[in-house]
Amino acid sequence: TTTTKAVLDLVLWLIEPEQQYLIEKFSFFIIPQLNPDGALDYKRLNYNSVDLNRDAINLSQPESRTLRNIFDNISPYFCLNLHDQRTIYGAGKNGNPATLSFLAPAASESLSITSSRFDAMIAIVEIKKKLEKFLPQAIGRYNEEFNLNCVGDTFAREGVPTILFEAGHYPGDYQRETTRSYVLKAFKILFKYLYKGKQSHNSKDYFEIPENYSNYVDLIVSNVSIKDNDKVFKNQELAIQYNEVLENGKLIFYPQLKSYSSKLNFKAHRYLKFKSTESKYKLNFSVDKVITEPKFYKLFSVKS
Repeated sequence: TTTTKAVLDLVLWLIEPEQQYLIEKFSFFIIPQLNPDGALDYKRLNYNSVDLNRDAINLSQPESRTLRNIFDNISPYFCLNLHDQRTIYGAGKNGNPATLSFLAPAASESLSITSSRFDAMIAIVEIKKKLEKFLPQAIGRYNEEFNLNCVGDTFAREGVPTILFEAGHYPGDYQRETTRSYVLKAFKILFKYLYKGKQSHNSKDYFEIPENYSNYVDLIVSNVSIKDNDKVFKNQELAIQYNEVLENGKLIFYPQLKSYSSKLNFKAHRYLKFKSTESKYKLNFSVDKVITEPKFYKLFSVKS
């Protein structure tokens, strides 16, 4: 829901007198949340257990048909496709956590640069250049694999410049309030850019934005001894990913074991090193199982 909150922030900004020039120039058509049932249950699928972002062609769901009807009726000049992404992504292999990622979706499997896609690309470059001083090495380019069932790809095929926004992780910001503020900044940059007209950017600048790389976990615990199938492995690193679960209206971050090794090939948002492998903590685990023992949940979890 990060981008939904940022959209509501945008509305409050747009109605300020200082932004009257934008209201006079543009018409803004906003769907704050296409999947309210999924948001209520904190899941990607809608009430009928369908992924709406894979339903752009079949149009099997009422939400999908509503979106398509609006698209056809207003014939938009520019589309923004707003999402959240997991904490696993970095801005490139050696980059910081990808707080924001963008994509100018392709219009075909050839991934050719159509005129509308080019317009989206250079708009993304403008956003990136204005934000990178606040988010150094923390802005990524989302994977551009073509899938016509996705909303953004379908709109791009229709010849409309479309930008995919992915709101990601900012260090320590598991509630994504800081990320929310940067999504709003990106909106402001984009609309001011569209008002002023095209800048001297090119597609090369777009492709120089580092592509999202899945190399982050939430926590790495080091200097631990692990007993696995009666074998003991000393001086190990333990990679933990949080499993986000909605319980009684509250978002709970349950630690979940991802893997362990003497040297992990992951980066982490937080590191914890035991002073001694002879720790008072003991844990029985299996891969991909959440850790629910109270003392370990307290040790590994984030404040929410």
